[in-house]
Amino acid sequence: MKCPNCHYKSTKVLDSRPIEEGQAIRRRRECEQCQFRFTTFERIEEVPLIVVKKEGTREEFSREKLMRGLIRACEKRPVAVEELERVTMDIEKELRNRGVSEVMSEDIGEMVMERLSDIDEVAYVRFASVYRQFKDINVFIDELKELIKHEDNE
Repeated sequence: MKCPNCHYKSTKVLDSRPIEEGQAIRRRRECEQCQFRFTTFERIEEVPLIVVKKEGTREEFSREKLMRGLIRACEKRPVAVEELERVTMDIEKELRNRGVSEVMSEDIGEMVMERLSDIDEVAYVRFASVYRQFKDINVFIDELKELIKHEDNE
């Protein structure tokens, strides 16, 4: 592994630990020339998962993009980042376990909303308002009524 600081071609591993429920390894490394320390991550190379957008375009699934959307929805809410990381991992795992190479963006959106409704209602409404592109306040109110009905049934 090349040092990102001095570009020397030899580094040593100081520490390794499993992350993401054993699906990846985090390694702490040190350059043998300049002693610069840095972190690397190793994970299994997976078959690309393609997301088919509403307009028909395709792009590779991005766990980082999913995480950013969750963080945005939960901004200034009492939701731990670890909880959002767990949701992101769960959604990706469920998508990959389907055994298909393409998934509709609507499916991902519904999965996110399902999980957010259990975590934080305000974050759920924020995400739903963007995802479902509420046209006016009546659609927004209808969504809130559905959320309240869901809460009453639990």
